[in-house]
Amino acid sequence: MSVWDAIVGQRQAVEQLKAVASGDPKAIAQSWLICGPPGSGRSNVARAFAAALESPDHGLGDEPTRVSRQVLAGTHPDVAVLATDKVTIGIDEVRGLIATSEQMPSTAPWRIIIIEDVDRMLERTTNVLLKEIEEPSEHTIWLLCAPSAQDVLPTIRSRTRIVSLAVPSNQAVAAFLEREAGVEPRLASRAARLAEGHIGVARLYATQDRVLADRDDLVVGVLGLRRASDAVLLAGNLIENAQGQAKDDVDRQAAEAEADFRRVNGLGEKDRIPTALRGAYNAIAKKDELRRRATRRSRDVLDRALNTVASIYRDVAVLQNNAEDAVGLINLENREAITELSVRLTRAGAVERLEDIAVARRRLNGNGNPTLVFEALFCALIA
Repeated sequence: MSVWDAIVGQRQAVEQLKAVASGDPKAIAQSWLICGPPGSGRSNVARAFAAALESPDHGLGDEPTRVSRQVLAGTHPDVAVLATDKVTIGIDEVRGLIATSEQMPSTAPWRIIIIEDVDRMLERTTNVLLKEIEEPSEHTIWLLCAPSAQDVLPTIRSRTRIVSLAVPSNQAVAAFLEREAGVEPRLASRAARLAEGHIGVARLYATQDRVLADRDDLVVGVLGLRRASDAVLLAGNLIENAQGQAKDDVDRQAAEAEADFRRVNGLGEKDRIPTALRGAYNAIAKKDELRRRATRRSRDVLDRALNTVASIYRDVAVLQNNAEDAVGLINLENREAITELSVRLTRAGAVERLEDIAVARRRLNGNGNPTLVFEALFCALIA
C-alpha cells in the first residue's frame, strides 16, 4: 500500500505531485495551495504529498516507509498540521506555525507546514502568513488547503502553486468504501451516490446507521410538506437529530481519546487514574472543549442537511428537463414521490426552492438561529 492509495479519484493531481516529490529538490515550489470541493480529500492529498517529500523512496514504494507512516499518522517531528473545529483560524496559531517554520528540520529533508481550511483565516491573520508564503525559509514547504482558489485572498493565491482536485466519481468512492472500510457493494454504491462525491460523508452513510436513517427521514419529510405545521415539526426533528448525531460523534471521539490515554500510560479500562496523571487526563476531557466540538459538529450536520434538501430539487429539475439518462438521480429510493413533485412544480418553482436553500445556508453561516432558519426554509418549500 503506497502513500497515495487512500487518495480517491484524483489521478491527475497524484501523478503531478508524484513527479514533483521525486524530482529535483531545488526545483520544488515551497508554497502550495491544494484546492478541492468538500469531501474531495484535499487534506489527505496534502498529507500524502508531505509523506512523499519526506520519505527516502519519495512515496514511490509499494509499502510506506517508517517516515511515511509517521507523516500520515501525524507523528513526524518535521511535519506540522493546523486543523481546527473553530469557525476561524486564530492569529496566534499562525504565528506559532511561522515560528516553527523557521526552524531547521530535525531528521527529514524538509520542514513541512500543512494548514487545513486556510479559507477560515480572517484577513489580518492571512497578512501575518503572507510574508512567509512569499519568502519561505530555505528548508520549509507550506501546503495550504481550501475549497477553491477564489476562497483565498489574491495575495496568497498569487504566491502559491495551485493544485486543483476533482469531485471523485461515485464508482471511485464506492470502490474506496469497499476496500478501506469493508462495506458491502450495494451499500457502498448507495452511500457514494447519496454523498455526491464527498468521501467523508459517504463513509458516514456507509458505516453509521443513524446518519443514513436521519437522511432518509429528512427526504421523506421534505417530500411530504403540505402545511406550515409540517414544516415546524420537520425543523424540530432535524435540529434534534443534528444535536444527537453531534453528541454521538463527540462522545465517540472522547472515548477514543480516553482509551488512547489509558493505553499509552499502561492503564486498564477500569483502573483509577493516578494523581500524577490526573491533570493530563482532565485536559483531554475538557467539558467546554467538548461542548464547542458538539456545536461545530451540529452545524456540520445541518449543512449536510441543506445539501440533502438541495439534492431533492436537483432531482426534480433533472426530471423536468428529461435529463435522467444523462446525469441520473441522487435520491433513487424516492423516485416516485420526486416524480410527483416535478409535476406539481414549475421549472421556475424548482429553481426558486434551490434559491431558498441558498438563502438558508447564508443565514446559518451568519449564525442565524437554526430552528428559525429551517422553519422558514421548510415553509418556503411547501408546494
